[in-house]
Amino acid sequence: MQFGIFDQNDHGPYPLSEQYENRLQLIEFYDSAGFRTYHMSEHHSTPLNLTPSPSVFLAAVAQRTKRLRLGALVYVLPAHHPLRLAEEICMLDHLSQGRIEVGIGRGASPHELHYFGVDPDQAQAMYVEAYGVIMQVLTKNEVDFRGKHYRFENVPIEIKPAQLPHPPLWYAVPVPEGAAWPAQHAINIVCGGPLPRVREITDRYRAEWAAAGNSLAQLPLLGINRFVIAADTDREAMELGRRAWPPFYASFMKLWKQHGTQPRFARLPEDFETMVQNGGAIAGSPGTIREQVRRMVEEAGANYFISQFSFGDLRQDEVLHSAGIFAREVLPAARERVAQVV
Repeated sequence: MQFGIFDQNDHGPYPLSEQYENRLQLIEFYDSAGFRTYHMSEHHSTPLNLTPSPSVFLAAVAQRTKRLRLGALVYVLPAHHPLRLAEEICMLDHLSQGRIEVGIGRGASPHELHYFGVDPDQAQAMYVEAYGVIMQVLTKNEVDFRGKHYRFENVPIEIKPAQLPHPPLWYAVPVPEGAAWPAQHAINIVCGGPLPRVREITDRYRAEWAAAGNSLAQLPLLGINRFVIAADTDREAMELGRRAWPPFYASFMKLWKQHGTQPRFARLPEDFETMVQNGGAIAGSPGTIREQVRRMVEEAGANYFISQFSFGDLRQDEVLHSAGIFAREVLPAARERVAQVV
């Protein structure tokens, strides 16, 4: 069982330069506390994400950490030129001494794609082609690709990633049928949504993995992502959540409301209590957090738990306190359970 971090870097209570520095200090704590990977999102023209260039921010993260792995979850491939993005991935892998992980996706927001001049109806096809180009850059000495959206002829590649044949890949899976492709290509996955649906996804992944003749002992990471607030008491944690959730929700929904639309998969409630009741968030004392994480991991069939500690108007000290409780109370207990099973 392993544990990671997910970060939207949404609009918070600090000026932007201070928010960046605060976040880097927070990530230094994640590094020292023993979390596996820092994952960050990519969004544009929205307060949901104030670090719209994952590569730029991750370059800074690489210089401030020593063991923590890091990566975008996900790079929105239709918003990038695939040749340039693949070169950035190679650079980041060397700048981090082989710690980069690469999430790939087509983008969840049609409005953000429109801002880049991308037709959302073409995003899936662009994503598939871009993925093919990127894999050629990472694994071959020359790119030769002919598609509808991208065409390359005998383009020489002078740099390769530090991790060969390529860094670990990640894919966000919202529905069970989406688990087949990553399972067939040994790609790690992350899932949100209700626990029963996450279980369907992880079961489908394991079935596809086994059908391909792979050993479950070599199973990639099957992650579940949840908002987490840990405090000294259940009451204090819920009070923090009630305060922090409305500004986060406003950032999350801004573009959707502006365009009169709704997210296709990530439907979040307006109030924090419902978010907790639905299992999308965990809030409580150390004992509550420890038990909820154990239950969720077992019910979801996951082997990787990803926490989103920082969101809304939570202050730096509040996030550090929450993440510190998690590191002290949850990480050792989970590792002890794994050791007992082994």
